[in-house]
Amino acid sequence: MEQSGEQAGPYACPADQRTRIVATIGPASRDAATLRRLVEAGTSVFRMNMSHGSHADHAAVVRTLRGLEEELGRPLTLLQDLCGPKIRLGDFPGGEVFVTAGERLELVCGQGPREDGRIPLPIGDAFAALEPGARVLIDDGRLTLHVESVAGEVAVVRADTDGRIADRKGVNLPDVALPIPALTDKDRDDLAFGLEQGVDWVALSFVQRPEDLHMLRELVGDRAGLVAKLEKPSALTHLEAIVDAADAIMIARGDLGVEIPPEDVPVAQRQIVRRSRAAGKPVIVATQMLDSMMGAPRPTRAEASDVANAVYEGVDAVMLSGETAAGDYPVGSVEMMARIIERVEADEQFRGSLDAGHPQPGATDADAICCAVRRIAQILPTACCVTWTESGFTTLRVARERPVRPILSLTPSIATARRIALAWGVISRVVPDAADSEAAAECAARAARDTGIAEGGDALVMTAGLPFGVRGTTNQLRIVRA
Repeated sequence: MEQSGEQAGPYACPADQRTRIVATIGPASRDAATLRRLVEAGTSVFRMNMSHGSHADHAAVVRTLRGLEEELGRPLTLLQDLCGPKIRLGDFPGGEVFVTAGERLELVCGQGPREDGRIPLPIGDAFAALEPGARVLIDDGRLTLHVESVAGEVAVVRADTDGRIADRKGVNLPDVALPIPALTDKDRDDLAFGLEQGVDWVALSFVQRPEDLHMLRELVGDRAGLVAKLEKPSALTHLEAIVDAADAIMIARGDLGVEIPPEDVPVAQRQIVRRSRAAGKPVIVATQMLDSMMGAPRPTRAEASDVANAVYEGVDAVMLSGETAAGDYPVGSVEMMARIIERVEADEQFRGSLDAGHPQPGATDADAICCAVRRIAQILPTACCVTWTESGFTTLRVARERPVRPILSLTPSIATARRIALAWGVISRVVPDAADSEAAAECAARAARDTGIAEGGDALVMTAGLPFGVRGTTNQLRIVRA
């Protein structure tokens, strides 16, 4: 049972927290009481990891969160994370084998069990990509094999160090682009389930090329946003095209940190963040952010710094995985992450870090207006930036600017409200569609007061598109009073 030392307080509008928290739901957090506490502690996005749990488990979480959403009067975002083509070994006689440095073995196609000296790999297509010199990393890189030769569906490999190989351990092939589908049969089944449940985002694992996302887009359409999980070296090669093809990016440092040298991970993270921010696509940093809180009530200093550095970079969200899914302190982990975010965003150096990474606006009406929103919020004592949006486009372009004031996003679409709640600084609310500019101003003033962002008479920077209800027409900027 969790003993975080602090109880989550009553829900408050997160206007003073710009960076969003993604919490993975699992056995430690899927009950109704814990889900409520996660919301109260500051979680905005709830991740359903389809590698674990049944459809019935996930459906129960969806029902609970949608009930909380209605009760609290704020959208809660659901992110479905598909397993993707994770490669795993087959089975061994006795469940494991031990190898010594320099030992030669055969990597063979099949499920196993196999006789000694042979390592079963069930994915036949992998052998077509292997070539001499390629690395085969076993069990998150704990053992490295080098390919010496390939003949059909047999590869001779050499062990670099002593090590143990057990049944079903994960395999990474960082030096090759695998000719395997981005979606497995399980992914397709899970995707159909998720779309039926009304998930807001679908994350695709092991994206290697933009075509992987195009294939997923054909299945999803506009029913959910697409998150590209970057965890393969080939994805970094196609980074610009993948960012353009996705709606959001997740820097999945687990497998990425296995497939590229550890010293390259921080550099890759910064490159991905810069590219995502320039494109105005929400970017999430994930994996082992507070990993020690799986079993301890406090993180290490290095983990706290890791979260803080991501916030300083201006990422849209930071993610908890096992900490909230299976750890001893799921609520405490969110509370700790929220405190780190609060402390960083209160630092006088925070704004300088954001401005240093501020992307140049494009030569469009929308970007010119959104850039002006940012400047007005700096110059005038405004309470917030109000965006009227049908598709979420206007809100995301304002969020790209990282204004000094929170962004109150107003939309008549619950689907849009849920989706854009992932973005930096966004407080999303569903309101009736406005008939004209004056009705929009009145609604904005009322919503700002109701959420506690503004008091009567406070100035609000409002942007919208005319005519109302038409997507992609950001062309109006006004100062209105709450």
